[in-house]
This record gives sequence, C-alpha cells and structure tokens, in this order.
Amino acid sequence: MVDRSLVSVIDDDQSVRESLPDLLKEFGFAAQAFSSAEEFLASIYVGQTKCLILDVAMPGMSGPDLQRELALRGQGIPIVFITARTDNSVRPRLLEAGAMECLFKPFSDTALLRALDAVFRGC
Repeated sequence: MVDRSLVSVIDDDQSVRESLPDLLKEFGFAAQAFSSAEEFLASIYVGQTKCLILDVAMPGMSGPDLQRELALRGQGIPIVFITARTDNSVRPRLLEAGAMECLFKPFSDTALLRALDAVFRGC
C-alpha cells in the first residue's frame, strides 16, 4: 500500500499507542497516537486524519462518545474500533452507529489491514 494518509490511534493503553503506529507505518500510512479522545480533539490532527483506530472504553470520553462528537462537528472520519471487551453485542451496535469495523483485542495484522483496506476503498 503506497498511501500516506494519516491514521490516528486513540487508546489509553500505552503499549497499543507504541506498537500500532509502527505497524501502520509498515502498511504505508502516516500515524499519530493519542492517549485520550480529549487529547485528539485538542490536537492539530483532527482535520488531517483520514481514519481513526479508536478504543471503545477509555477514561473520560469513550470511543463512541468521540464518534458522536465528531458527527456533531460534521467531521465524518471513518472509524475502526478496537476493544478488549468480550461482549459480542458491542460490535453490532458500533457498526450500526457507523463504524467501519470493530476488532477484538488481540487482533491480527491481517485483520487490521483488511479493515483499513475497506476504509480506504470507500474513500
């Protein structure tokens, strides 16, 4: 993939924030990582982000809360949710609310790449 589109990772787990941007760069994307939805919203990267990899459950503003906030602001950034929750009812709700995908941690590199391919084929 030769796309340098910016993919922003928002997760309160430091290991995810450290590892996912490296993987995204291997896939050919530019990447930024944020520890919270609030940090992302306060950044200069909101308007540049072409896709979000967004944790569902975080302290403060949750992933679905951020999804709603972005919609209210008219910023329709495609979202790939990631979650450690094992509740199978989470995924259908997120997809119904407009998410492109919801991956359960730990997910494979292949699953993430498939999700990103779906996002960028639609753009």
